[in-house]
Amino acid sequence: MAFFSDLHRGALALSVLLWSGCASAPAGQGSDASPRAIACSLAGPSDRPFESLSHLFESGNPGYGLTWIAEANGCEADDSARVIFVQTGECRGTIASSDDSEEATTSELRVGDIVVLRAGESIAFEPQISALVFDVPMAPPASVPTFVRPDFDPLLTDTPGGCAEEDDAYRRILLTWQGKVGPYLYHAINAHRVRILDSFTHYHPKEGGFDEFYLVQEAPPGAELIVSEHLDAIQGLAAVTRDDVQDLLRRIPLSAGDLIYLPRTVVHRGLGGAVVQVITVPGFVPGAEIGVDSDLTKLNRRLGLSGDQALPVHR
Repeated sequence: MAFFSDLHRGALALSVLLWSGCASAPAGQGSDASPRAIACSLAGPSDRPFESLSHLFESGNPGYGLTWIAEANGCEADDSARVIFVQTGECRGTIASSDDSEEATTSELRVGDIVVLRAGESIAFEPQISALVFDVPMAPPASVPTFVRPDFDPLLTDTPGGCAEEDDAYRRILLTWQGKVGPYLYHAINAHRVRILDSFTHYHPKEGGFDEFYLVQEAPPGAELIVSEHLDAIQGLAAVTRDDVQDLLRRIPLSAGDLIYLPRTVVHRGLGGAVVQVITVPGFVPGAEIGVDSDLTKLNRRLGLSGDQALPVHR
């Protein structure tokens, strides 16, 4: 795959937080083989941690690729589709097919917009932008448009639910698994742009689930993500004592430009009002979002935890 950019894959990053497990993990948990949440800041010079993040993602999802392009003049898709998430800058994007057989398609683009490139297509950006790019092995259906613009498409309206259940929630479903929640169906990758004030605590199962990314595009002070790699302990399948509680959940502060990778089975909950592109691979499979707040409540009761000592629970 080629880019019209001076910066190559992984020219990124990363002021990185590699959340590699607890210093004192709950019994039966926290082995080196456990899936880990990884957080990166998409700014600055090239750094290896984004390479580690992308390698981990690609290893668990054959056929997919992940690239960051910084101040790019354009992007092209060779043998597979590419889905481009605009992260910084505003530009005019112009699409051309590989054989120039079709008239060029253009659109204004800004942060929060998506470009869906079919195999053999390319796009030029004027002026330059920075974006997160996924290689996707499944071609997008013809019904999926090239440009998906959450704040300009009348078919994309607020749809409260999931991690933003408030009546006035900002939640635009851009690429979806099922037509009842959005117009653009694509089972290989899904995305919704959402302001997360207080989501319920949940995970996505290893079998039949999906990996998830939080691409942070706005973040007020105090916005954060709570994560845990200790699912068995939370669900009562591994022993947990009061001494283990401080290492069971961790808080990741969020800032605009952060990228958080949440592999299957990693528990997570967003708080504080960050505007995030929530990206899932494969798509957002129905029934694969499993809550654990009831498990956390039971754990608090069993260990007699209350007040500041209690595990945080969405209510």
